[in-house]
Amino acid sequence: MIDLILGPFQYGFMVRALIVSVLVGVMCPILGAYVVTRGRAFMGDALAHSVLPGMVVAFLLGVSPFFAAVPAGIIIALLMGTVSRRTGISEDTSIGIVFAGMFALGLVMLSRASNVNVNIEDLLLGQVLGVTQTDVYVSLALTALVLAGLYAFHRQLVYTTFDQIGASVVGIKTNLVEYILLGLLALVIVIGIQAAGIVLVMAMLITPAATAYLLARRFVGMMVVGALVGAASAVVGLYLSFYADLPSGPAMALLATLMFAIAAVAKGVIPLRSQA
Repeated sequence: MIDLILGPFQYGFMVRALIVSVLVGVMCPILGAYVVTRGRAFMGDALAHSVLPGMVVAFLLGVSPFFAAVPAGIIIALLMGTVSRRTGISEDTSIGIVFAGMFALGLVMLSRASNVNVNIEDLLLGQVLGVTQTDVYVSLALTALVLAGLYAFHRQLVYTTFDQIGASVVGIKTNLVEYILLGLLALVIVIGIQAAGIVLVMAMLITPAATAYLLARRFVGMMVVGALVGAASAVVGLYLSFYADLPSGPAMALLATLMFAIAAVAKGVIPLRSQA
């Protein structure tokens, strides 16, 4: 049993993958608690797709995708909020416009970049087993930055999440808090893309937080439970990718979904038999 548990980590790439997977499993649900409670799941999906042009630029420059995707994600997150406020169109519409346009731009750039040898499947589904030592350091730095931001603005974020009008009355700059949340969300998504990919980072951001929403009674408890569910999904998914030769990102997402289903059944949200 000890060999079964420790065996994969005799390889350096598995140790690096474990570190990044745990960071993704913990950070995505912690910030996902704000996203789920605010009903902003589409924002996370849109951001995950919209950072593709930044990642292509990084590949063209021959540097880690983090170095271009981080500023690109923050700029796009702020752009989504600005388009809605300046044009008067609904927020989900502005998100959809920016999301579709930036993702299409990224695909066009990737198709025209003949000197970039990147598998589009790895971008969409993730390839945590291929992270480098530099990626680990950058992930740790981004995680520290996100935690510092959450620590500094947690009270304002929670207040605006549950009572935006009341927050404005007491003097909280709700627009600024919204931009801070979008910036932190962009950072977490960039961390998650490396492990779960563009498509599946949504699952790691939303599903563990939604599971915690069913189980926890307080908001902080929701963040803690979500982090535990996310970390468990990430670690077990990594083991499955090693022993069962499964893609790591989909394995993590499936495990997170399975945990949500179990929690939903346990809470009676999904009945096992007809109530008639």
